[in-house]
Amino acid sequence: MTDPRLTKWADVLVNYSNEIQPGQWAVIEAPVAALPLVRELYRAVLKAGGYPNIQLNAGIQEDFYKLANDDQLEFISPLRKVITEEAAALFSIWGDDNTRALSHVDPARMAKAQAAGRPLFTTMLSRMADKKLQWVGTLFPTQAHAQDAEMSLSEYEDFVFSAMLLHEDDPAAAWRAVAAKQQAKVDWLKGRKQVTIKSANCDLSLSIDGRTFDNASGRENMPDGEIYTSPVEDSANGWVKFTFPAMYHGRAVEGIELRFENGKVVDAKAAKNEDLLLSQLEVDAGARYLGEFAIGTNFGIKNFSGEILFDEKIGGSFHLAIGAGFPELGGKNESGVHWDMICDMRQGGEIHVDGELFYKDGDFVA
Repeated sequence: MTDPRLTKWADVLVNYSNEIQPGQWAVIEAPVAALPLVRELYRAVLKAGGYPNIQLNAGIQEDFYKLANDDQLEFISPLRKVITEEAAALFSIWGDDNTRALSHVDPARMAKAQAAGRPLFTTMLSRMADKKLQWVGTLFPTQAHAQDAEMSLSEYEDFVFSAMLLHEDDPAAAWRAVAAKQQAKVDWLKGRKQVTIKSANCDLSLSIDGRTFDNASGRENMPDGEIYTSPVEDSANGWVKFTFPAMYHGRAVEGIELRFENGKVVDAKAAKNEDLLLSQLEVDAGARYLGEFAIGTNFGIKNFSGEILFDEKIGGSFHLAIGAGFPELGGKNESGVHWDMICDMRQGGEIHVDGELFYKDGDFVA
Protein backbone atom coordinates (compact mmCIF):
# COMPACT_ATOMS: atom_id res chain seq x y z
CA MET A 1 0.00 0.00 0.00
CA THR A 2 1.38 3.40 -0.99
CA ASP A 3 1.86 5.94 1.78
CA PRO A 4 -0.50 8.77 0.74
CA ARG A 5 2.20 11.26 1.71
CA LEU A 6 4.35 9.93 -1.16
CA THR A 7 1.59 10.76 -3.63
CA LYS A 8 1.30 14.29 -2.21
CA TRP A 9 5.09 14.62 -2.27
CA ALA A 10 5.28 13.65 -5.95
CA ASP A 11 2.41 15.99 -6.80
CA VAL A 12 4.17 18.95 -5.14
CA LEU A 13 7.48 18.19 -6.90
CA VAL A 14 5.91 17.79 -10.33
CA ASN A 15 3.18 20.42 -10.31
CA TYR A 16 4.58 23.04 -7.94
CA SER A 17 8.39 22.76 -7.79
CA ASN A 18 9.20 21.88 -11.40
CA GLU A 19 5.81 22.75 -12.93
CA ILE A 20 6.07 20.04 -15.59
CA GLN A 21 4.41 20.98 -18.87
CA PRO A 22 3.24 18.65 -21.68
CA GLY A 23 6.11 17.58 -23.91
CA GLN A 24 8.94 18.29 -21.46
CA TRP A 25 11.74 15.75 -21.00
CA ALA A 26 11.97 15.12 -17.25
CA VAL A 27 14.82 13.05 -15.76
CA ILE A 28 14.44 11.44 -12.35
CA GLU A 29 17.76 10.62 -10.66
CA ALA A 30 17.47 8.57 -7.50
CA PRO A 31 19.00 5.82 -5.36
CA VAL A 32 17.41 2.40 -5.30
CA ALA A 33 16.21 3.07 -1.75
CA ALA A 34 13.88 5.79 -3.09
CA LEU A 35 11.96 3.55 -5.51
CA PRO A 36 8.59 4.12 -3.77
CA LEU A 37 8.87 7.87 -4.46
CA VAL A 38 10.35 7.31 -7.94
CA ARG A 39 7.25 5.37 -9.00
CA GLU A 40 4.92 8.11 -7.76
CA LEU A 41 7.04 10.76 -9.50
CA TYR A 42 7.03 8.79 -12.75
CA ARG A 43 3.25 8.53 -12.62
CA ALA A 44 2.85 12.22 -11.80
CA VAL A 45 5.10 13.30 -14.71
CA LEU A 46 3.08 11.13 -17.08
CA LYS A 47 -0.17 12.64 -15.82
CA ALA A 48 1.29 16.12 -16.42
CA GLY A 49 2.07 15.21 -20.02
CA GLY A 50 5.87 15.03 -19.61
CA TYR A 51 8.32 12.43 -20.90
CA PRO A 52 9.94 10.81 -17.83
CA ASN A 53 13.25 8.96 -17.74
CA ILE A 54 14.64 7.26 -14.65
CA GLN A 55 18.32 7.10 -13.71
CA LEU A 56 18.93 4.84 -10.70
CA ASN A 57 22.18 4.67 -8.77
CA ALA A 58 23.16 1.70 -6.66
CA GLY A 59 25.28 3.42 -4.03
CA ILE A 60 28.64 2.37 -5.48
CA GLN A 61 30.50 5.69 -5.31
CA GLU A 62 32.97 4.14 -2.87
CA ASP A 63 34.10 1.69 -5.57
CA PHE A 64 34.51 4.51 -8.07
CA TYR A 65 36.67 6.71 -5.85
CA LYS A 66 38.81 3.82 -4.63
CA LEU A 67 39.31 1.96 -7.94
CA ALA A 68 39.23 4.60 -10.68
CA ASN A 69 42.49 5.77 -12.23
CA ASP A 70 43.11 9.46 -12.94
CA ASP A 71 41.59 9.28 -16.43
CA GLN A 72 38.47 7.62 -15.05
CA LEU A 73 38.18 10.18 -12.25
CA GLU A 74 38.20 12.97 -14.83
CA PHE A 75 35.94 11.25 -17.38
CA ILE A 76 32.67 13.06 -18.10
CA SER A 77 29.88 10.68 -19.06
CA PRO A 78 28.23 11.57 -22.39
CA LEU A 79 24.92 10.61 -20.77
CA ARG A 80 25.54 13.09 -17.94
CA LYS A 81 26.41 15.73 -20.53
CA VAL A 82 23.23 15.19 -22.55
CA ILE A 83 21.02 15.32 -19.46
CA THR A 84 22.68 18.52 -18.22
CA GLU A 85 22.49 20.25 -21.58
CA GLU A 86 19.13 19.09 -22.90
CA ALA A 87 16.71 17.99 -20.16
CA ALA A 88 13.89 20.43 -19.44
CA ALA A 89 13.44 19.22 -15.88
CA LEU A 90 15.56 17.31 -13.41
CA PHE A 91 14.48 15.67 -10.16
CA SER A 92 17.45 14.85 -7.90
CA ILE A 93 16.49 12.49 -5.09
CA TRP A 94 19.01 11.67 -2.40
CA GLY A 95 18.87 8.95 0.23
CA ASP A 96 21.78 6.80 1.37
CA ASP A 97 21.80 3.33 2.85
CA ASN A 98 25.15 4.24 4.44
CA THR A 99 25.93 7.93 4.87
CA ARG A 100 29.50 7.09 5.93
CA ALA A 101 30.44 5.05 2.86
CA LEU A 102 32.97 7.65 1.67
CA SER A 103 34.50 8.39 5.05
CA HIS A 104 37.88 6.87 4.15
CA VAL A 105 38.11 8.01 0.54
CA ASP A 106 41.07 10.27 -0.23
CA PRO A 107 39.67 13.84 -0.40
CA ALA A 108 42.13 14.65 -3.20
CA ARG A 109 40.53 12.00 -5.43
CA MET A 110 37.08 13.44 -4.84
CA ALA A 111 38.43 16.92 -5.55
CA LYS A 112 39.93 15.75 -8.87
CA ALA A 113 36.59 14.34 -10.04
CA GLN A 114 34.80 17.45 -8.81
CA ALA A 115 37.16 19.77 -10.70
CA ALA A 116 36.62 17.80 -13.91
CA GLY A 117 32.86 18.18 -13.53
CA ARG A 118 33.03 21.95 -13.06
CA PRO A 119 32.08 22.83 -16.70
CA LEU A 120 28.88 20.76 -16.48
CA PHE A 121 28.06 22.24 -13.06
CA THR A 122 28.49 25.73 -14.53
CA THR A 123 26.27 24.77 -17.48
CA MET A 124 23.59 23.50 -15.11
CA LEU A 125 23.62 26.74 -13.08
CA SER A 126 23.48 28.80 -16.28
CA ARG A 127 20.53 26.84 -17.70
CA MET A 128 18.70 27.18 -14.39
CA ALA A 129 19.36 30.94 -14.40
CA ASP A 130 17.97 31.18 -17.95
CA LYS A 131 14.90 29.12 -16.95
CA LYS A 132 15.81 26.46 -19.50
CA LEU A 133 16.22 23.81 -16.81
CA GLN A 134 13.83 23.28 -13.92
CA TRP A 135 15.58 21.48 -11.07
CA VAL A 136 14.49 20.34 -7.63
CA GLY A 137 16.36 18.30 -5.04
CA THR A 138 14.81 16.31 -2.23
CA LEU A 139 15.72 13.55 0.20
CA PHE A 140 14.07 10.18 0.74
CA PRO A 141 14.13 9.09 4.42
CA THR A 142 16.28 6.00 5.07
CA GLN A 143 17.50 4.20 8.17
CA ALA A 144 20.95 5.73 7.69
CA HIS A 145 19.68 9.31 7.66
CA ALA A 146 17.40 8.55 10.62
CA GLN A 147 20.42 7.29 12.59
CA ASP A 148 22.37 10.45 11.75
CA ALA A 149 19.47 12.51 13.07
CA GLU A 150 19.25 10.27 16.17
CA MET A 151 15.68 9.27 15.40
CA SER A 152 13.82 6.07 14.61
CA LEU A 153 12.85 5.66 10.96
CA SER A 154 9.20 6.45 11.67
CA GLU A 155 10.18 9.55 13.65
CA TYR A 156 12.48 10.66 10.84
CA GLU A 157 9.79 10.12 8.22
CA ASP A 158 7.44 12.33 10.25
CA PHE A 159 10.20 14.94 10.54
CA VAL A 160 10.87 14.89 6.78
CA PHE A 161 7.23 15.02 5.74
CA SER A 162 6.43 17.74 8.26
CA ALA A 163 9.34 19.89 7.06
CA MET A 164 7.92 19.55 3.54
CA LEU A 165 4.44 20.60 4.76
CA LEU A 166 2.99 17.33 3.48
CA HIS A 167 0.73 17.21 6.55
CA GLU A 168 -1.18 20.15 5.06
CA ASP A 169 -4.33 19.46 3.03
CA ASP A 170 -2.81 21.43 0.14
CA PRO A 171 1.01 21.48 0.47
CA ALA A 172 1.44 23.62 -2.65
CA ALA A 173 -0.84 26.29 -1.20
CA ALA A 174 1.12 26.16 2.06
CA TRP A 175 4.38 26.76 0.17
CA ARG A 176 2.80 29.68 -1.69
CA ALA A 177 2.01 31.19 1.71
CA VAL A 178 5.64 30.71 2.75
CA ALA A 179 6.70 32.44 -0.46
CA ALA A 180 4.48 35.43 0.26
CA LYS A 181 5.86 35.82 3.79
CA GLN A 182 9.47 35.60 2.66
CA GLN A 183 8.91 37.98 -0.23
CA ALA A 184 8.44 40.81 2.26
CA LYS A 185 12.03 40.23 3.47
CA VAL A 186 13.35 40.03 -0.09
CA ASP A 187 11.59 43.27 -1.01
CA TRP A 188 13.08 45.02 2.05
CA LEU A 189 16.58 43.97 0.97
CA LYS A 190 16.22 45.22 -2.61
CA GLY A 191 18.75 47.91 -3.41
CA ARG A 192 20.65 47.53 -0.13
CA LYS A 193 24.43 47.37 -0.17
CA GLN A 194 26.29 46.32 2.95
CA VAL A 195 25.76 43.46 5.44
CA THR A 196 27.51 43.07 8.78
CA ILE A 197 27.11 39.97 10.94
CA LYS A 198 28.24 40.00 14.56
CA SER A 199 27.93 37.35 17.25
CA ALA A 200 30.16 35.34 19.54
CA ASN A 201 31.00 33.21 16.49
CA CYS A 202 31.22 35.81 13.76
CA ASP A 203 32.49 39.26 12.89
CA LEU A 204 32.03 39.55 9.16
CA SER A 205 31.11 42.17 6.58
CA LEU A 206 30.16 41.61 2.96
CA SER A 207 28.58 43.52 0.10
CA ILE A 208 25.27 42.72 -1.61
CA ASP A 209 25.47 45.80 -3.85
CA GLY A 210 23.79 45.03 -7.16
CA ARG A 211 22.82 41.53 -6.05
CA THR A 212 19.34 40.02 -5.85
CA PHE A 213 17.96 37.82 -3.07
CA ASP A 214 16.06 34.67 -3.98
CA ASN A 215 12.89 33.64 -2.17
CA ALA A 216 13.51 29.93 -1.62
CA SER A 217 10.08 28.46 -1.08
CA GLY A 218 10.00 24.94 -2.45
CA ARG A 219 10.85 25.53 -6.09
CA GLU A 220 14.40 24.12 -6.09
CA ASN A 221 14.61 22.38 -2.71
CA MET A 222 12.03 20.33 -0.88
CA PRO A 223 11.86 21.10 1.98
CA ASP A 224 12.81 24.74 1.71
CA GLY A 225 12.85 27.94 3.70
CA GLU A 226 15.59 30.49 3.18
CA ILE A 227 16.42 33.79 1.52
CA TYR A 228 19.80 33.90 -0.16
CA THR A 229 22.07 35.72 -2.57
CA SER A 230 25.60 35.64 -3.96
CA PRO A 231 27.68 38.35 -2.24
CA VAL A 232 30.08 40.56 -4.17
CA GLU A 233 33.06 38.30 -4.70
CA ASP A 234 35.85 40.49 -3.28
CA SER A 235 33.83 41.99 -0.43
CA ALA A 236 33.96 39.57 2.52
CA ASN A 237 36.20 40.67 5.37
CA GLY A 238 36.39 39.22 8.86
CA TRP A 239 36.00 35.81 10.39
CA VAL A 240 33.39 33.19 11.20
CA LYS A 241 33.32 30.00 13.26
CA PHE A 242 30.56 27.67 12.13
CA THR A 243 28.60 26.16 15.01
CA PHE A 244 27.36 23.06 13.18
CA PRO A 245 29.46 20.41 11.40
CA ALA A 246 29.76 20.85 7.64
CA MET A 247 28.84 17.56 5.99
CA TYR A 248 30.53 16.35 2.82
CA HIS A 249 29.68 12.90 1.44
CA GLY A 250 29.01 11.62 4.93
CA ARG A 251 32.11 13.12 6.54
CA ALA A 252 31.58 15.71 9.24
CA VAL A 253 34.05 18.59 9.25
CA GLU A 254 33.67 20.10 12.71
CA GLY A 255 34.73 23.42 14.19
CA ILE A 256 35.41 25.14 10.87
CA GLU A 257 36.89 28.61 11.18
CA LEU A 258 37.45 30.82 8.14
CA ARG A 259 39.07 34.22 7.87
CA PHE A 260 38.43 36.42 4.82
CA GLU A 261 40.38 39.28 3.31
CA ASN A 262 38.90 41.07 0.29
CA GLY A 263 36.60 38.13 -0.35
CA LYS A 264 39.22 35.38 -0.22
CA VAL A 265 39.65 32.71 2.47
CA VAL A 266 43.17 33.44 3.69
CA ASP A 267 43.10 31.20 6.75
CA ALA A 268 41.12 28.04 7.37
CA LYS A 269 41.12 25.42 10.10
CA ALA A 270 38.87 22.76 11.55
CA ALA A 271 38.81 20.71 14.73
CA LYS A 272 38.00 17.50 12.84
CA ASN A 273 38.69 16.41 9.23
CA GLU A 274 40.65 19.56 8.45
CA ASP A 275 42.27 17.77 5.49
CA LEU A 276 38.91 17.61 3.74
CA LEU A 277 38.29 21.31 4.29
CA LEU A 278 41.70 22.25 2.91
CA SER A 279 41.35 19.95 -0.10
CA GLN A 280 38.06 21.58 -1.08
CA LEU A 281 39.59 25.04 -0.84
CA GLU A 282 42.20 23.92 -3.38
CA VAL A 283 39.79 22.46 -5.97
CA ASP A 284 40.04 25.63 -8.06
CA ALA A 285 40.56 29.38 -7.73
CA GLY A 286 36.89 30.06 -7.02
CA ALA A 287 36.70 27.67 -4.06
CA ARG A 288 38.23 30.26 -1.71
CA TYR A 289 35.52 32.84 -2.41
CA LEU A 290 31.89 32.98 -1.28
CA GLY A 291 29.12 31.91 -3.62
CA GLU A 292 26.25 32.32 -1.16
CA PHE A 293 25.02 34.18 1.90
CA ALA A 294 21.68 32.96 3.27
CA ILE A 295 19.34 33.12 6.24
CA GLY A 296 17.33 30.02 7.22
CA THR A 297 13.60 30.61 7.68
CA ASN A 298 12.06 27.18 8.31
CA PHE A 299 11.24 27.30 12.02
CA GLY A 300 9.74 23.84 11.72
CA ILE A 301 13.34 22.59 11.48
CA LYS A 302 14.86 23.20 14.88
CA ASN A 303 17.68 20.69 15.36
CA PHE A 304 20.76 19.67 13.42
CA SER A 305 20.15 16.41 11.54
CA GLY A 306 23.39 15.91 9.63
CA GLU A 307 21.69 16.50 6.27
CA ILE A 308 22.36 19.89 4.66
CA LEU A 309 19.04 19.94 2.79
CA PHE A 310 17.33 20.38 6.17
CA ASP A 311 20.07 21.94 8.28
CA GLU A 312 20.68 24.98 6.08
CA LYS A 313 16.98 25.87 6.47
CA ILE A 314 17.04 25.88 10.30
CA GLY A 315 15.06 28.89 11.46
CA GLY A 316 17.41 31.13 13.44
CA SER A 317 20.57 30.35 11.47
CA PHE A 318 22.56 31.81 8.62
CA HIS A 319 24.90 30.01 6.28
CA LEU A 320 27.67 30.76 3.84
CA ALA A 321 28.79 28.64 0.91
CA ILE A 322 32.28 28.64 -0.49
CA GLY A 323 32.50 28.18 -4.24
CA ALA A 324 30.07 28.66 -7.09
CA GLY A 325 27.69 31.58 -7.03
CA PHE A 326 24.27 31.98 -8.61
CA PRO A 327 24.38 33.81 -11.97
CA GLU A 328 20.68 34.68 -11.83
CA LEU A 329 21.31 36.59 -8.58
CA GLY A 330 24.33 38.46 -9.93
CA GLY A 331 26.91 35.93 -8.73
CA LYS A 332 30.08 35.77 -10.81
CA ASN A 333 32.17 33.26 -8.89
CA GLU A 334 32.76 30.01 -10.77
CA SER A 335 33.90 26.83 -9.07
CA GLY A 336 33.34 23.10 -8.99
CA VAL A 337 32.59 23.53 -5.28
CA HIS A 338 29.44 24.77 -3.56
CA TRP A 339 29.65 23.83 0.11
CA ASP A 340 27.26 25.23 2.71
CA MET A 341 28.40 25.93 6.29
CA ILE A 342 25.93 26.90 9.03
CA CYS A 343 26.08 29.21 12.04
CA ASP A 344 23.39 29.35 14.74
CA MET A 345 22.18 32.84 15.74
CA ARG A 346 19.54 31.80 18.27
CA GLN A 347 21.87 32.28 21.24
CA GLY A 348 22.62 35.87 20.28
CA GLY A 349 23.86 37.93 17.40
CA GLU A 350 22.80 40.64 14.99
CA ILE A 351 22.72 41.28 11.27
CA HIS A 352 22.73 44.89 10.13
CA VAL A 353 22.05 45.96 6.57
CA ASP A 354 23.28 49.43 5.59
CA GLY A 355 23.55 50.16 9.30
CA GLU A 356 19.94 49.20 10.07
CA LEU A 357 19.12 46.25 12.33
CA PHE A 358 17.60 43.51 10.17
CA TYR A 359 17.96 40.34 12.26
CA LYS A 360 18.51 39.70 15.97
CA ASP A 361 18.86 36.57 18.10
CA GLY A 362 17.66 34.29 15.32
CA ASP A 363 14.66 36.19 13.97
CA PHE A 364 13.82 39.09 11.67
CA VAL A 365 13.15 42.48 13.22
CA ALA A 366 13.09 44.76 10.15
